[in-house]
Amino acid sequence: MRPSRFLLLALLALACGAVPATAQAKTANVIVGIGDQQASMFSNPLYTTLHLKHTRYFIPWNAIDNPGALAKADAFVAAATKAKVSVLMHISTDNFEPEEAKLPSVTQYNKKVGALVNRYRPRGVREWGVWNEANHRTQPTFDNPKRAGQFYLSMRKLCPGCKIVALDILYSLNIRPYFKTWLSALPKKERTRALTIGIHQYTDPNDNSTKATSTTIRILRAQARTTRFWITETGGLAFVRLAGTQKVQRSCNLVRQAAATKRTFSVAKAFDKDVERMYTYSWSGTDCTGFDAGLVNASGTARPAYKEFVKGLKGFKK
Repeated sequence: MRPSRFLLLALLALACGAVPATAQAKTANVIVGIGDQQASMFSNPLYTTLHLKHTRYFIPWNAIDNPGALAKADAFVAAATKAKVSVLMHISTDNFEPEEAKLPSVTQYNKKVGALVNRYRPRGVREWGVWNEANHRTQPTFDNPKRAGQFYLSMRKLCPGCKIVALDILYSLNIRPYFKTWLSALPKKERTRALTIGIHQYTDPNDNSTKATSTTIRILRAQARTTRFWITETGGLAFVRLAGTQKVQRSCNLVRQAAATKRTFSVAKAFDKDVERMYTYSWSGTDCTGFDAGLVNASGTARPAYKEFVKGLKGFKK
């Protein structure tokens, strides 16, 4: 009887050991949300079943003077509020043609963006991005990092107590000098604050790399050690045509997009000690016209990328 008894004990030990192994499967220390510009996202059953708590919306800096832009933002915020989803509202250009947009003065920023804060903060928007993709050629801040730094100081005064993405930056060769100049626009006491920096890095998941994320984090943290990071835009690209040209940068391929969507999660997990949030962009596809990184088609039906997003979400926070 003794051998059988020992065998039973061994099997019990293995069984007991197997349960904790499954229960202790690591969840990445990153909160995931989806950015979009369409309020219809919140009523799509494919979205509601995800039970996400965070979204991102970008709005022109002078939208307070544009009834159409305000109506669209109002609808988005109202739908998000009803769905109990927190909105990160990101200030952006009013003209996406490269090097065509006019850079507002600090006084103009205070007046126009201040009006947006006063409009949407009472509606629950307490997370703000100072300026979307500040170093990109479509943004008027691309060659004026000092002004982008001044805008951050303005936002801190406009929305005290809010969570603020101080600088939103696209991986490129200019990030080192851009951040250095941006940082120099801040008083010394502000430079030691725990700054939240947004990273746009479509490059990594779509080119099967981690270079954009790792290089951006390394360069920025070398200049500001307390910096923390949100990946404010990433995703699998279905189709990309460069703005203002007929050049197709990425041809329409939903299978390729799904594979890249899967990699967004592996990239985020690789940097979960540095990255606090990841916002996929976007929910709504454009049926392969212009820029298309949607998880669903324009009709609202699921793409292969949506299925990969659902799988990846299981190992992350909401």
